[in-house]
Amino acid sequence: MKLSLCMIVKNEESALPKCLSSAVNVVDEIVILDTGSTDKTPQIAQQFGAHVYHFEWCNNFSAARNEALKYVTGDWILVLDADETLKPEIIPHLKEAIKQKKYILINLLRQEIGATQSPYSLVSRLFRNHPKINFNRPYHALVDDSITAILAQEPHWQIGYLPEVAILHAGYQKAVINQQNKFAKAALAMGEFFSANPNDPYVCNKLGALYVEMGKLQEGIELLKKGLNAVIELEESKNPEQPNNSNYEILYELHYHLGIAHGSVKDYAWSIFHYQAAVNLPIYPLLKLGGYNNLGNLLKISKDFAGAKLAYEMAIEIDPNFVAGYYNLGMVCKEMGLFAEAINAYDQAILLNPDYAEAYQNLGVVLLKVGNVQASLEAFENAIALHELHNPQEAQRLRQGLQDMGILRQ
Repeated sequence: MKLSLCMIVKNEESALPKCLSSAVNVVDEIVILDTGSTDKTPQIAQQFGAHVYHFEWCNNFSAARNEALKYVTGDWILVLDADETLKPEIIPHLKEAIKQKKYILINLLRQEIGATQSPYSLVSRLFRNHPKINFNRPYHALVDDSITAILAQEPHWQIGYLPEVAILHAGYQKAVINQQNKFAKAALAMGEFFSANPNDPYVCNKLGALYVEMGKLQEGIELLKKGLNAVIELEESKNPEQPNNSNYEILYELHYHLGIAHGSVKDYAWSIFHYQAAVNLPIYPLLKLGGYNNLGNLLKISKDFAGAKLAYEMAIEIDPNFVAGYYNLGMVCKEMGLFAEAINAYDQAILLNPDYAEAYQNLGVVLLKVGNVQASLEAFENAIALHELHNPQEAQRLRQGLQDMGILRQ
């Protein structure tokens, strides 16, 4: 099976080498559609053996992606953005999956590096070179609608997914978003489509979430509610005898983003309601990680410590390497007086992230409460040393506080 990498790019000379390095030995062909770069992006792509084509940007990601598809010759197509990399561990699974004759699309799990929300997402980025597959929507371009149409006409096909993280995505880090003005670009690209499709749940979800990120909270909440009602109406109108193609993933996102929005305006009861509705949906468990963690944070604020503890434990069960989950569990166990459990949670957070200053600091507090002064002092000293590197004022505040308590010598 011949596998083609298909990308659209513009001014990505800093990110593109890492992306292409992760895939160059996996794919048989690299197709790059440049949409107007003024830097060395096209030359870098050619250095990796890519076939580079050019396209005048028209403020529509789907139009560009569909143009790129015209040049692909492989049996299967892998789509990446320049700020994404393919994980080496997934490559054997990916190669095995495309040998299966039953699949038309294989969803890939993407990890959002440095994202403040939604650490994982499922993306439809690996699919057959089928003549009827195409992207739609001007922003967050997807092949999903065309796949749904194909399945209605060619029901022998199946959709699969790779269960482990396949793609690492760095584009949702705040510095990157600010540098590339991603919010403004997204709003502009989605605006015209939304005007023509005001009841589309997907665009209500994405544009509503974008407004929340931009601080337009009420506008965002109204759009998200509109999308939620549209999905509910769609589900209720379905013929129960037809195959169940439920919109669970978009329902999750709508509830999740409503949880964020209501939490931002301190409407905690509604925020908790939406997070609970989100995590109760039958979707891929790893996608629920942010929902459980945010739910735990809100329950902790609401003094429902037992509920918060359960939410954090669910998050850790889903991802045993979720560092923030262990730290948050430690914090709520400390509030509940469950000091042994708190110590274990902080220890696990530190094991996964040895530079976690806050975990050392709170571990020191709990160890002091149980009377282990020597171990407490060691934890505090580690916290101070780590704070010195990134937050000297906190290091000085902690040092002074310990000296005032007589725990640390002047």
